[in-house]
Amino acid sequence: MAADTLFQRITDYAHRADPYPLYAELRENRVARQEDGSYLVGTYHEIAALLHDPRVSSDRRNRTAPDETDIGGEGLPPAFIGLDDPEHHRLRSLAMWSFGPPHTPGRIDAMHGEITRIVKDLIGGLTGKERIDIVDDFAYPLPVTVICRLLGVPIEDEPRFRQWSDAIVAGIDPSPGEDPAQRQRAAAEARKTMALYLGELAGKRRDHPSDDMLSAFATGHGTDGRFTQLEIMTTSVLLLIAGHETTVNLITNGVLTLLRHPDQLARLRSDPALMPQAVEELLRYEPPVQMLPQRTPLADIELSGVTIPKGAPLILMLASGNRDPERFRDPDRFDPAREDNQHLGFGSGIHSCFGAPLARLEAQIALNALIQHLDSPRLVEDPPPYRRSPVLRGPRHLLVEPG
Repeated sequence: MAADTLFQRITDYAHRADPYPLYAELRENRVARQEDGSYLVGTYHEIAALLHDPRVSSDRRNRTAPDETDIGGEGLPPAFIGLDDPEHHRLRSLAMWSFGPPHTPGRIDAMHGEITRIVKDLIGGLTGKERIDIVDDFAYPLPVTVICRLLGVPIEDEPRFRQWSDAIVAGIDPSPGEDPAQRQRAAAEARKTMALYLGELAGKRRDHPSDDMLSAFATGHGTDGRFTQLEIMTTSVLLLIAGHETTVNLITNGVLTLLRHPDQLARLRSDPALMPQAVEELLRYEPPVQMLPQRTPLADIELSGVTIPKGAPLILMLASGNRDPERFRDPDRFDPAREDNQHLGFGSGIHSCFGAPLARLEAQIALNALIQHLDSPRLVEDPPPYRRSPVLRGPRHLLVEPG
């Protein structure tokens, strides 16, 4: 079939359970122009080069025909993932000042005990159940709880964040037969309400700080100054939404992959120290973010004999690059002990995933706890029903009989 319909086929829900043959087709084309004027790139080395190329923008406003949708949304300024340097660098640096190395190196490590306690509580809720939904019962509530604790949201308010998160996810992932506009309006309202709540809480922490990230956002500063109130709101909402969705998929895809490879599950159960390496392989083999659809060249770029024109939509297919045989030996094999595993699961370059250290830690603790808890688990349905989104790919439900 024609390369100019590849993106239509990749995004067709019929291929959600197994898009990898289409990615192999894309790699044969290397760079594929689509009927709508967008360009797909699916080979590892080309994707990596573009992720580090200053001529490639993350700001949709640089497109020849930009999306008229309010990019920031709900009257908020754009989050830094949708901006270019120098503004991207300023906002990301301020966020990293409070989040991790080199300025706050212990914040994520200090979350280890808290994440372990949250996981233990969730595992306790699975005891005695004859059938478990890994998504609803475990993978979905974990990240939102962790991020609430990281930000310093009072425990009594955490259920509100779960409600807002439900609405936001529904806007990203509409069900067939439903009006997507209605869900998107509800998602926008939830984001706005969440942002206002976090802004108000940050205001309180400015006068009475505690040892949490929202206090650090409100009172801290770096070489580039300090956050404005609106920037605190935008960055906090970004941390919750981006961190939640990707981590749910990472854990759920991980459980599905291990249940499909019982020999490797048994290996990890007997050797939990291998889990960090296994999580890296899961990020390569079944990445939670399949593609980056929002890149735009700031100048004409020559790639594999194709000219990608300035202002054209550029879509980087990370999951395809992760299965590129020119970069990874035997790429379609799941190998939790794989060496030289510099995958694209968290992107690369200046926009590499801000929350990667936290996502890694959550996945390692969660998967180790789950495989120790589940004696002889069995998938109820394979393939399971997938979420509608082709970008954030993962099962919507994953029913397991624990054994």
